[in-house]
Amino acid sequence: MALKIAFPPSVDADTRLLILGSLPGDVSIARQEYYAHRGNAFWALMGDVLGEALVGQPYALRLERLRARGVGLWDVIASATRPGSLDSAISDAQLRDLGQFVAALPALQAVAFNGRTAALHGRRQLAGRDDLTLIDLPSSSGAHATLSRAQKAERWRVLRAWIV
Repeated sequence: MALKIAFPPSVDADTRLLILGSLPGDVSIARQEYYAHRGNAFWALMGDVLGEALVGQPYALRLERLRARGVGLWDVIASATRPGSLDSAISDAQLRDLGQFVAALPALQAVAFNGRTAALHGRRQLAGRDDLTLIDLPSSSGAHATLSRAQKAERWRVLRAWIV
């Protein structure tokens, strides 16, 4: 089983909202792009939150638009072994040091967890941080089909409170 390595963060000193996933899936790793699988609704959901068309834009521009609006991306897991892309198959996870990371983001106000696995690991590390709002979001993954895309979008709109 191959070791899967997550990406570096997409943040800057103006990041007000940090969205944490679990670990990039195989398509994302192959393309070296966050949320690259066509079945993942992340870019559509964030486009709705921002009021901007992100789907179909070049990847670098999508990241630039998020950063321009105060939104950063990262993952709670630095590396793990996992056959395929499902979070349920993750083993030997090496977690990020989220406490140290968020302390280095001076404008950070909120951390949103994209899915249950991200929330599980992220909340453990950031519990007790009175200076941050922690938000659990339904996973943008197409594998998380208990909610429709419209229902997910409704839940994701809570992020608008931290958008510049």
